[in-house]
Amino acid sequence: MEGPSNIAAPAAPDDLTRRIRRARGRFAAMAATYALGVLNDNFFKQAAMLLAFFSAALTKEQGKSIMGIAAVVSTVPWLLFAAPAGWLADRYSKRKVVIGAKVLELVAMLIGAAGILLGDWWLILVMLFLMNLQSTVFSPALNGSIPDLYPASYVLKANSIVKMITTSAILIGIIVAGVCLGEEVSAAGRWRVAVGVVAVAAVGVAVSFGVPKRSAAAPRVRFPWLGPLDTLRSLYGIFRTDRLLGIVIVTDMYVWFVAVLQILVINTLGEELFGFGPIRTTWLVTAELAGVAIGGALAGKFATGGRWHRVLAPGMAVLACAAGAMAVLPVLPAFARLWAFCGLLLVAGTAGGLLLVPLEAFFQIRPSPDRRGAVIAAANFAGFAAMAVAGGVSSPWNLHIGPTWRFPAIGALTLPAAGLLWWALRKEGRT
Repeated sequence: MEGPSNIAAPAAPDDLTRRIRRARGRFAAMAATYALGVLNDNFFKQAAMLLAFFSAALTKEQGKSIMGIAAVVSTVPWLLFAAPAGWLADRYSKRKVVIGAKVLELVAMLIGAAGILLGDWWLILVMLFLMNLQSTVFSPALNGSIPDLYPASYVLKANSIVKMITTSAILIGIIVAGVCLGEEVSAAGRWRVAVGVVAVAAVGVAVSFGVPKRSAAAPRVRFPWLGPLDTLRSLYGIFRTDRLLGIVIVTDMYVWFVAVLQILVINTLGEELFGFGPIRTTWLVTAELAGVAIGGALAGKFATGGRWHRVLAPGMAVLACAAGAMAVLPVLPAFARLWAFCGLLLVAGTAGGLLLVPLEAFFQIRPSPDRRGAVIAAANFAGFAAMAVAGGVSSPWNLHIGPTWRFPAIGALTLPAAGLLWWALRKEGRT
């Protein structure tokens, strides 16, 4: 289980520079493969959400019901198939797994395109399931390839670049979905979406062949027949044998839990506080995603060296303060309210990016190479379990807390969490 304890270990500058330069082409292919998949996923999901809201064939309640089913369908693969996905990444060449996952994406998008054109929501839901299954398989393989390509001291920087690129891809996917559909849902708009997602998937398959070739890390590892139980056993082993990795997993879970709560709160506030519809509310989400890209860039500068952990508790404290400061929104003049909201969302997103990049890098370099896929998959499982809990508590949360106090409530939860994280890291001798 034990691997490098620091995100940036010392290395000879000349050797490091030469290795980084040699890896640029392969890394560009990996980043492009990742970004195209993220762009396509968000392109399709946003188009499907807008269709659910604006389709004349659906009532508002039917649209909400479909979105609820879609949320479940999007989570289940990450929970059921995390262990097999980690096994694939360790048992076989990661390049083969990445290419296979991209082919599955193309199949999913063909099904989804048919669903968009025919207005068949069952086909769209099948596509969402397959796309999340694809992501479940893709993540441990591609993320586990970055430490094979770069020395440990550069993994965080590489992740910082990937986070900026993929966050930009999310924004592009969301924006392009609205542009393709247009102000009024039409047959031409459906065709633009259908052709677009299939074309992007096809390009992604072609680009995936640029992922570097490496031998399988653990060709004799046994298949996890118990699925989620094997993942839980893996997590138990991590918490028992590697406390620091366990702390990082719990921190990652909390960040994703808060992220889902925030997205749900943004959607509610967009409608209740500002009277926005789905398209205009998307721009609020965009403000936070832009912050994530900024935070990812900052992580590459500040979360370095043996004391990279020092950014975690302060990052969480900034997130708490940004959420808590939203308590003043109702008393601001109308013209300033929206700008203040977007500014605070930008700060919250920046804190989230500053947290996520070093957390993800640690999952890549801490485990031994033959366990890397399994650990990344287990961390994905834990993160999606936290997101599922956030989705489950959102209804009673919204029922018992007024709209303008939901963000401050998130801040009230997060500030003591930051203190607890600081204490845990200090106990481990990491602050």
